[in-house]
Amino acid sequence: YVSDGLIPYPIHLEKLVQTIRYWIKDPSFLHLLRLFLHEYWSPFFPKKEKAFFGKKHLRLFVFLYNSYVYEYESILFFFRIQSFHLRSTFFQVLIERIYFYVKVDNFTEVFANDFKTTLQLFKDPNMHYVRYQGKFIFASKGTPLLIKKWKYYFINLCQCHFYVWFQPDQIYINPLSKHFLNFVAYFSSVQLNPSVVRSQMLQTSFIIDNTMKKLDTIVPIIPLIGSLAKMKFCNAVGHSVSKSTWADSLNSHILDRFVRICRNLSHYYSGSSKKKSLYQIKYILRFSCLKTLARKHKTTVR
Repeated sequence: YVSDGLIPYPIHLEKLVQTIRYWIKDPSFLHLLRLFLHEYWSPFFPKKEKAFFGKKHLRLFVFLYNSYVYEYESILFFFRIQSFHLRSTFFQVLIERIYFYVKVDNFTEVFANDFKTTLQLFKDPNMHYVRYQGKFIFASKGTPLLIKKWKYYFINLCQCHFYVWFQPDQIYINPLSKHFLNFVAYFSSVQLNPSVVRSQMLQTSFIIDNTMKKLDTIVPIIPLIGSLAKMKFCNAVGHSVSKSTWADSLNSHILDRFVRICRNLSHYYSGSSKKKSLYQIKYILRFSCLKTLARKHKTTVR
């Protein structure tokens, strides 16, 4: 089973300052950082501020945002890994960073016979968590109850202690065998391939039903066509057009650019189990290359 959703962008600035306080022991710097964040931090920068914040300046805000997200992810990982080694401490106290690090250094085993069944219910050795481009993904080989449990752990931790608001009703839990997951520019799913094997021993024969799981990765044709359309290689429906900005370049430079793009796409999507979509993208790029050369030499492509 897999569950994926978007991590909200707005964050609580005071929580961010408190987090950095445990990294940098400089009160004057923290006061300056607090004033700077309250003055310039905004999900959407106004036009006047865009002139001041270039790409290098925006990297600072991206770094601070990732640090903030990593902070509550580290707590979630601690609960995940050390679920059997925690002493009974009030949850509100454990979230505070001072007590949290003390707890990490001084945890003890609590394998009491009276709690083995209860703890086993909350332990899931097959739980996986991934954060990729503003999305979080939970994946588990267990039951839907386990992944639902960790999803709500994560949401409650973020909302109650880091003031990051999620929309739980927009986060779905789907079986990976029936649901395609958009991850690292692939559409991935697990396909079940049933097979029947007849085994014969002396005068007795057996029929064995065997089901193999296969990871199916598909090239996302529609998002790729949208990207090519933004770069002016084709229109919105995938019809090739000439790259007008390259028409003034040398023929060798035009060919080299198109060949480089096709090569990079082939290398990245070479692991796809179905290559038909990749061939369609290459077809669009080849005709775009021909139309660009024809535009340069004032000819037509039929």
